[in-house]
Amino acid sequence: MQPAIEIHDIVKRYGDVTAVDHVSLNVPTGTIYGFLGPNGAGKTSTIRMLMRILLPDEGSVRVLGKDLATVELDRIGYLPEERGLYKKMRLLDQLTFFGEIHGLARREARNRSGAWLERMDLADRALRSVEELSKGMQQKVQFIATILHEPDLLILDEPFSGLDPVNANVLKDIILEYHRKGHTIIFSTHQMDTVEKLCDHICLINKGRVLLEGTLGSVKQRYGKNGVSLRFEGDGTFLHALPEVASFQDNGNEVFLRLKDGVDPGRVLDAARARLAVTRFELAEPSVYDIFIEQVSKDGEHASKDAA
Repeated sequence: MQPAIEIHDIVKRYGDVTAVDHVSLNVPTGTIYGFLGPNGAGKTSTIRMLMRILLPDEGSVRVLGKDLATVELDRIGYLPEERGLYKKMRLLDQLTFFGEIHGLARREARNRSGAWLERMDLADRALRSVEELSKGMQQKVQFIATILHEPDLLILDEPFSGLDPVNANVLKDIILEYHRKGHTIIFSTHQMDTVEKLCDHICLINKGRVLLEGTLGSVKQRYGKNGVSLRFEGDGTFLHALPEVASFQDNGNEVFLRLKDGVDPGRVLDAARARLAVTRFELAEPSVYDIFIEQVSKDGEHASKDAA
């Protein structure tokens, strides 16, 4: 099946700064694709090029099987990081308007808007202006505007920002619902646990360059299964210096250790028990969070060496 998004060797510069540096990736149709990276990594610039808000200085982009210049934007739902609602306009009128500009007849747009406001527990605020709503409520309204016309492709930039856990769960369920219906979802987020639970594929970008990309399973497989999760009481900072340890992710009273090839995990357990009160020790695959931290840290170290 043709990819929903095909990006080939794109570059975006702002003056002397290269925000996106020869990025290439494919987003398979019907997947949930996590686009990850620290602030300033180039995620939003890449997403804006998908929406023709920006044009690449080099390279090419195809969306839904068409060149960027000819794709029908009504087939895309875009939730920007900077929200764009009309503060003085009433919710129902605003959502109806957004539905119309995406090709819905007025009556259909109004009916869908009312149904979504009901589902999002906002029906009692349908005739209020946006400025009367909390930040979380405004985020839900923006999300409704993104999916109202049932686009083939959803592009969500930090979709869970500003939401409490209950409403974040509501959005998560809707994303999964669209996924089951065959829609493609690409979203950027800093919430690694969400990526772990939702995504089929991930791409990690840093300083405008792709560090890793692939299915969630294949990315984890590259790191092997020689990981150990260790919970304890005491000072565990010495663990990173053990000869058996290849990398060390400190989370306070719990650490994730990636062991060197061929190492017996029991040796690490013995060393830990000699100096700590160990409350949990288990073999574990690396989390997306562990991979993210390790890769970004390594990239920073390489950049420092190159600069030197």
